[in-house]
Amino acid sequence: MHDFDKAFWEDHWSAHAPSDPGLDAPHPYLDREIGGLAPGTALDAGCGTGAEAVWLAERGWQVTGVDLSANALAAAARRAAAAGVADRIDWVEADIARWRPRRTWSLVLTSYAHADIGQLDLFRLLASQVAPGGTLLVVAHAPSPAHGHGTVAHPAHATASPGDIASLLTAPEWQVDSRYTSSRALTIGTHRQHLRDVVVRAHRVH
Repeated sequence: MHDFDKAFWEDHWSAHAPSDPGLDAPHPYLDREIGGLAPGTALDAGCGTGAEAVWLAERGWQVTGVDLSANALAAAARRAAAAGVADRIDWVEADIARWRPRRTWSLVLTSYAHADIGQLDLFRLLASQVAPGGTLLVVAHAPSPAHGHGTVAHPAHATASPGDIASLLTAPEWQVDSRYTSSRALTIGTHRQHLRDVVVRAHRVH
């Protein structure tokens, strides 16, 4: 079982150069799922090296990017500066499973984020940080024994199904607008990998 603690993530981002195009690109689901939203405030929970946070800032969002890894956040800050959006993003070094902000956001986004709590517990916590009228977008790893970056499969506790995530977002408080699994190929370095992603987007009604 993985311990998704600070040491794990510092090692992860030390080993994966942010200049790698496969790791640099924001998720392809962003434009499809939230490209039409009016810009507001956004939380990128588990922001890594900032691909999604910068994508949002370039489109007018005021973003808070939170990650446990100082290595990742340093790379994210460089990316934001290079894109000319450093003034639109606040970077916070914190454990998203234990961080308790005293505010909410009009958009909460998390993509491939793992913490030392159950995956569904993490998504439930992040849902509580969406403002009424706001949007939650989750991109997660789909359950599959063969799935993983490289030859290492993601453990079961680091995956979730669309139905599992949607079950957390119940009416009348929530309206689930998208829930699906998508397969895609990704090239990282010299390795081409096939990923199965889970995407869930929901609107917080009140």
